[in-house]
Amino acid sequence: MHLPHEFHDAALAELALTHRSAGRRNNERLEFLGDALLNAFVAELLFEQRPRADEGELTRQRAALVNGQALAQLARELDIGARLHLGPGEMKSGGQRRDSILADAFEALLAAVYLDAGLDTCRALVRTLFEPRIALLEKSAKDAKTRLQEWLQQRALGLPQYELVHSSGSDHAPHFEVDCVLALPEPQHFNGSGSSRRAAEQEAAAHALAAVRERRA
Repeated sequence: MHLPHEFHDAALAELALTHRSAGRRNNERLEFLGDALLNAFVAELLFEQRPRADEGELTRQRAALVNGQALAQLARELDIGARLHLGPGEMKSGGQRRDSILADAFEALLAAVYLDAGLDTCRALVRTLFEPRIALLEKSAKDAKTRLQEWLQQRALGLPQYELVHSSGSDHAPHFEVDCVLALPEPQHFNGSGSSRRAAEQEAAAHALAAVRERRA
């Protein structure tokens, strides 16, 4: 599978696929622009397709779709790694398979599409690539607490602890705030809220999972 866009300006595509290790003229500026475009278009798509989702749920779903690991997987499906321009050191160390390099190149390619063919074409491309992923997101995903626990266990890291920070509201409309505390090398706290303690814990776990995945990408 390859990126479903035919570039009018082939130089833009080449620049998007050029890592900084290959020279001073590279894809970092395009990656910056592509990141902003991707977040906006995925947010727009989720807003349309999840009319009952609140802000917290939309944020969690966007994070699951656009984190470094998810974008790297998409880049692999598009065979981006085989077309990257890397410096000798990165090539030797397997940079074409590294999540962060693949994810950045994907975002840079989105920016290149935008500059090559305009906003509507870029938006349509994001929709083509991400609509199937959104459809699969809720079907395949385990709850956030389970996924966070599995992620930590796979890396021999301490299990999360959940602490009730605050509860308020009436019996008919309660509100809970919970901290998810990760030991890691240094303690990290992630907040979540919801109409039940379980919902608040799930939101806190989702924030924690998105953060640790991004840092390890």
